[in-house]
Amino acid sequence: MQVAVQDHPHDKWVALSNTTLGMLVATINSSIVLISLPAIFNGIGLNPLEPGNVSYLLWMLMGYMLVTAVLVVTLGRLGDIHGRVKIYNLGFLVFTLTSVALSLDPMSGGGGALWLILWRVAQAVGGSMLMATSAAIITDAFPARQRGMALGVNIVAAIAGSFIGLVLGGVLAEWNWHSIFWVNVPIGVVGTVWAYRSLHDTGVRRPARIDWWGNLTFAVGLTALLAGITYGIQPYGGHTMGWTNPWVLAGLIGGSAVLALFCLVERRTPDPMFPLRLFRDASFTGGNAATLFGSVARGGLQFMLIIWLQGIWLPLHGYQYENTPLWAGIYMIPLTAGFLIAGPVAGHLSDKYGARLFAAGGLALMAVSFGGLLLLPTDFGYLWFALLILLNGLGGGLFAAPNTSLIMSAVPPDARGAASGMRATFQNAGMVLSIGIFFSLMVAGLAGSLPRGLESGLTAQGVPADTVQTIAGLPPVGTLFAAFLGYNPVRELLGPDVLGQLPAADAQTLTGREFFPQLISGPFHDGLVVVFWFAIVLSLLGAVASLVRTRPAAAAPAPDEGTVKAAPGAAARASRANPGS
Repeated sequence: MQVAVQDHPHDKWVALSNTTLGMLVATINSSIVLISLPAIFNGIGLNPLEPGNVSYLLWMLMGYMLVTAVLVVTLGRLGDIHGRVKIYNLGFLVFTLTSVALSLDPMSGGGGALWLILWRVAQAVGGSMLMATSAAIITDAFPARQRGMALGVNIVAAIAGSFIGLVLGGVLAEWNWHSIFWVNVPIGVVGTVWAYRSLHDTGVRRPARIDWWGNLTFAVGLTALLAGITYGIQPYGGHTMGWTNPWVLAGLIGGSAVLALFCLVERRTPDPMFPLRLFRDASFTGGNAATLFGSVARGGLQFMLIIWLQGIWLPLHGYQYENTPLWAGIYMIPLTAGFLIAGPVAGHLSDKYGARLFAAGGLALMAVSFGGLLLLPTDFGYLWFALLILLNGLGGGLFAAPNTSLIMSAVPPDARGAASGMRATFQNAGMVLSIGIFFSLMVAGLAGSLPRGLESGLTAQGVPADTVQTIAGLPPVGTLFAAFLGYNPVRELLGPDVLGQLPAADAQTLTGREFFPQLISGPFHDGLVVVFWFAIVLSLLGAVASLVRTRPAAAAPAPDEGTVKAAPGAAARASRANPGS
């Protein structure tokens, strides 16, 4: 086991800068594809709205998040055993190489989609290495009095990256879809070389065996559970969603059972990958619960705002459907700005005044913003919308760093890699859960009113009755995906044959910018009411969880003053020369 050393005073800032770059590129990549899906599928010649291609769409959308949710704990634990910086550096290298492979997709159609999905999964392995270790490296590098500030910069960069990716993806996709993957390459090369040259482990390691059974049961259980939720969005057997699909039920029930088995395995193994003993600390438990609740609420908000903007508001305000992905990202900039403003400030102030109230207050502020969004009409005035999503971003920024500081300061130094991975698992799993939960709630809200709205609107424009009945009977999720991807849903639903039979004026009205937004605005608002009330409840539950305190008798050992630094410095060289000291 290595001991703490006193390194060059600037080394901790090198560690912060590099890990923040790593987190930024990893999270930008999770959303840059999200906004670029229309350009990607057009580029490989595949219509994502055809029934047989929905699985490609879902795995392109959620595969990266699912893999990171599954792997971060395992990789964080490996960092505790073999060195956090070693895992982190390898993650940067894997991420960069897979970005090159993604940009060189040689196939088209389903083969091209599979190429992208498989390499995205491989890229997620590299991203998981970065996510699993960055918070632990910073916790090791900074003394307790500066830890909140440092984690604030890192965590806010990570969360803001998911929104920056929306704007960046929209801009790059307008030029060439390959560029959304190429943009990672120069950043990855610089980050990889910098990490290998500047960061070296001098922190506490704990020699241990790899918990193979724990890793296996966790990966199988969580994958099955999250995949079941993913496929539950798809229609099945005449139902609007797939929750009665035997495979979905098998994933949900079987995945939960395997995760229960995983908990039994972890209680019995001497060196668990997921140290359940850490949950004896109430601050650690409450912090992770708040992370999960906040992640579900925030992730669902992102998807609902994109659909709201792309499917309704932007077309009503004169934007062509093919341009809505880019402008949706631009109009959501206040949300990102809120994170960037509040995050570092909250981290700094929480070092002085305590993290708990900032974390709880941030989620409470998010709940207020969700309430305000409930009161907006579907065709809102942008100033009020911008102020409310700015408020939501400020709340998320106030929560992120103090919450992470609470979690990481509640564990002993030799478990920080596992704790960092566990926190990232709750956050990433929350993002995947949010898609399944929020889409399901939205579809439930649309199911009652959307078919009637489609039937009356299409009939009024002279669409044949049999076509009207067919379209009105389609699952609402197809309409949602069309709006989400920046397609004109009516043009896709009717097709050129039906449109060609209608009078020119009716066809022009049906495919114009205003017909579909006006048709769906009422049913969509019904769905928004359900979704945002759920987000309010989750945010308030997270705020309460953030206030949970550890009893003094069960307090965790006091955090050390920092043990991992960057390489330059005589003391670091001395430590490497005497590894057994």
